[in-house]
Amino acid sequence: MGVYYPPVGFYFKLSFTGVNSSIDYAFQEASGLTAEMGVEEISEGGENRFKHKLPTGTKYTNLIVKRGLVTTDSQLATWCSDTIISDLSSKISPKTINVMLMDADAKPIIIWNFFNAWPVKWNFSDLESTKSEIVVESIEFAYSYFRIINKTK
Repeated sequence: MGVYYPPVGFYFKLSFTGVNSSIDYAFQEASGLTAEMGVEEISEGGENRFKHKLPTGTKYTNLIVKRGLVTTDSQLATWCSDTIISDLSSKISPKTINVMLMDADAKPIIIWNFFNAWPVKWNFSDLESTKSEIVVESIEFAYSYFRIINKTK
């Protein structure tokens, strides 16, 4: 058996169903890849040493992605604008988001599929005349659940 090396976290790609613009696949950060089992504590009469812990279901944190501000036509920016800035006057159009961790040969090692995702927050970095930094846009997505596909098996 060969030596195992954990994958690096800097080589990843994102894709969105219904978004076919290559400009919308480049991101500098993806965070919120978190699933947590909820727990309910129940006290038992007469038993003071502990509480019973029961599972309540899985909770997911929002997915947050960051990239340099895209100033050309962006299908992702249009989707965010149509969803967040529309004041709920139009129907929210959820999509599936795929976060793919890549290997050195540009093949996916692990894929996180985020189902029924839609943007809930769209943030831009501060503009400061004393700094020479790239403007970063941050997009936060709510979603129903995610599934992990391990491509190394």
